[in-house]
Amino acid sequence: MTADGMDERRAWLFAATLIGVLTVARLVTLFVTPIGLYPDEAQYWLWSRVLDWGYFSKPPMIAWLIRATTALGGDGEAWIRLSAPILHAGAALAAFSIGRRLYGPSTGLAAAAVYALMPGVQLSSGVIATDAPLLLFLALALLAYVRLLQEEDARRGAAFAAGIGAAMGLAVLSKYAAAYGLAGFALHLAWSPEARRAWRPARIAAAAAAFGAALAPNMVWNARHHFATVAHTAANANWGADRLFNPGELADFVLSQFAVFGPAPFAVLTVGGAIMALRRRLTPEDRLLLCFTAPALLVVGVQAFVSRANANWAGAAYVAGSVLAAAWLVRWRARGWIAAGLGLQAAAAAVFIVGSVSPKAADALGLGNGLKRARGWSESTQLIVDRARQEQARGGLSAVAVDNRFLFNELAYYGRNYFRAPGAPPLTMWVHEARPRNQAEAETPLTPPAGRRVLAISFEDGYRAEMAQDFASTAGDEIAHVRLDRKNARRLELFVGEDFRPLPRDPVTGLPPKPKSAH
Repeated sequence: MTADGMDERRAWLFAATLIGVLTVARLVTLFVTPIGLYPDEAQYWLWSRVLDWGYFSKPPMIAWLIRATTALGGDGEAWIRLSAPILHAGAALAAFSIGRRLYGPSTGLAAAAVYALMPGVQLSSGVIATDAPLLLFLALALLAYVRLLQEEDARRGAAFAAGIGAAMGLAVLSKYAAAYGLAGFALHLAWSPEARRAWRPARIAAAAAAFGAALAPNMVWNARHHFATVAHTAANANWGADRLFNPGELADFVLSQFAVFGPAPFAVLTVGGAIMALRRRLTPEDRLLLCFTAPALLVVGVQAFVSRANANWAGAAYVAGSVLAAAWLVRWRARGWIAAGLGLQAAAAAVFIVGSVSPKAADALGLGNGLKRARGWSESTQLIVDRARQEQARGGLSAVAVDNRFLFNELAYYGRNYFRAPGAPPLTMWVHEARPRNQAEAETPLTPPAGRRVLAISFEDGYRAEMAQDFASTAGDEIAHVRLDRKNARRLELFVGEDFRPLPRDPVTGLPPKPKSAH
């Protein structure tokens, strides 16, 4: 029995059981859900077919993970997503270990529960995205740092420092938001005398060497590709938007964090944190975790105010944030808050699982709008493939071209058997502007040599007119609708274009000339 009143073995058993049950439920859900791949998931799968050290908009870890899991079970949606719940299980176990080492087993158990039942983690466990590996490696880096601060032996300290560097390097290879973790180390070094004593020269060298070794190939890839990934990440910030300073966007971002982290944990983290700071009741352990929680929330909050921010952009805060919120709840003996908060999040997790398994239930529970981007892609692909086969029989096709990267990614995945078949036309991307704006435009653009006779598809209210004017002639116009649910349908415009001759783009804006009908 420890000073906080809970036996360590019992705490570990409870945490492992909770995480194990949730992980099994999430894995089963992956294999029974009818939800198709989201466009970004299909893009990551496409990347995984050709392994590299980087890709147009993301570092390489996501593609490596998909390649590993699909090598085990094939290209089905569940196998593409398989690593997500497993990675989050690892992060939850790391949160337990961090909480136990800093505060005791009671906090470790509460931290594991807060993280594992986080609404954002439940959502992230059902899709394959960059957040799951990012959070696991940030959690491992933080755990190694806690061990480093508590370690006096020189050899073991250097090993933990190397572990920090390696974990942070892998975090950066997962998502560039790992920079918030680096900021956490810098803040703690500036704030804590203990940190300055712990970072001895040999440990600094070990951490730097491991970090550099993990990251160097990706940096070389970026240099060879004109830092395309970095440029894409900067473009997402959108600081050049016409309307800057948006208090409404900031308010939306703050409110969204109650949905991402959970109502009770986020209230504890923000309101409770302010009270603790004002009363000067922060312990050294609290300050450590605050250094790794605050950067993402503050920077993304500023980003939301200046321009815009997605709800998950501050996700890097919530490994340390889970431990910190749990520590305060345990310290305050707020058993009611813990039970109510975790009970609410467990109920939300159950609702999400039910909605993932049953589309009708999802619509009834109000989840349908969030799932519509993953619906109807197989049907959309079949419609396009059927038309392509008809055109092949009529006069042959030199290419299939689309004007939207989402459609391109989904066609590449759901149409993989057709496009891999001997004699099938290649899938290409019509390039809208003077320079590529995504990987499909950069690597598989429609070119004049492939533009003899093309089945062109414009997605929703896309660029049908601009696309058509890049051909000498067009024919066979067709407007198709694919039903997504009772209220929504996907609109596709198909036509055959012959003799592709792209018009010059504006040298200033990069845009194609306006179609004559638009003047």
